[in-house]
Amino acid sequence: MHELSIATAIVEQAGELAREDGTDAVAAVTVRVGELAGVVPDALTFAFEVARDGTPLASALLVVEQVTAHAYCAPCAEEFAVGMPPFFWCPRCDRPSQDLRSGRELEITAIEPVPAPP
Repeated sequence: MHELSIATAIVEQAGELAREDGTDAVAAVTVRVGELAGVVPDALTFAFEVARDGTPLASALLVVEQVTAHAYCAPCAEEFAVGMPPFFWCPRCDRPSQDLRSGRELEITAIEPVPAPP
């Protein structure tokens, strides 16, 4: 399960980013995962729960934003979802596309610190 190594990297990177912002207590980490990234969101969430144990992110939640894969057809200027399994033929003009616009993302987009006590 390669999601565990990805989750471990997320925990490490989120911890570093939080420390740079002056905190080490993290409430939530938001990641964008593309449809074609080869990552199973449920497996990543489970792996994150394992990877965060014993770290400053021990109680942090992982929020996964799934990104649909889209391709672009230059001849007819059509952007379309490629689906799973991916199908790169333009539904408008029936030509193949080689321009993948989204769907391979795997990135941290937000880190929410634990609120300071009043």
